[in-house]
Amino acid sequence: MTKDEIINYWVSSSDKDLRVMASLFKNGHYGWSLFLGHLVLEKLLKAIYVKKVDVNIPYTHDLAKLSEKAGLLLTEEQKDLMDEVTTFNIKARYPDYKGRFYKKATKSFAVGYISKIKDFRRWLKKRVKE
Repeated sequence: MTKDEIINYWVSSSDKDLRVMASLFKNGHYGWSLFLGHLVLEKLLKAIYVKKVDVNIPYTHDLAKLSEKAGLLLTEEQKDLMDEVTTFNIKARYPDYKGRFYKKATKSFAVGYISKIKDFRRWLKKRVKE
C-alpha cells in the first residue's frame, strides 16, 4: 500500500466507526458507543501519524501519546479529553472496570463526550488534509 492508501484506510475506517458509534448510542449502548468514539479518534491520529511521521504506526491505544508522536500541538483541554477518552477503551473492555464504567456511562454522560469526540474529530480531519 502507498502512504496515501494507508492514510485513506485509517480515515475511512474512522468514518465507519463514527456511524457505528451513532448506532450504538441510538440503541442505548452508551458505554460501547464511547468505546467506538475512542476508535474514531485513534484511527484519525494514526492517519496523521502516517502522514507526518512514518507508515509504521506505534502500537498504542493511548490517544495523548499518539497525538504527541504525530507531532500535534494540543491545548490542555484537548490533552485532558484525550486522556479521558483513552479510558473508554480500557474501561469498556476489561471486566474489573466494566461494571463501574457502564454505571457511569449514562445517556447524559455519553451525549457530552460524543459531542466532544465529534468536535475533536473535525479538528483532526483538518489536520489530515494539511
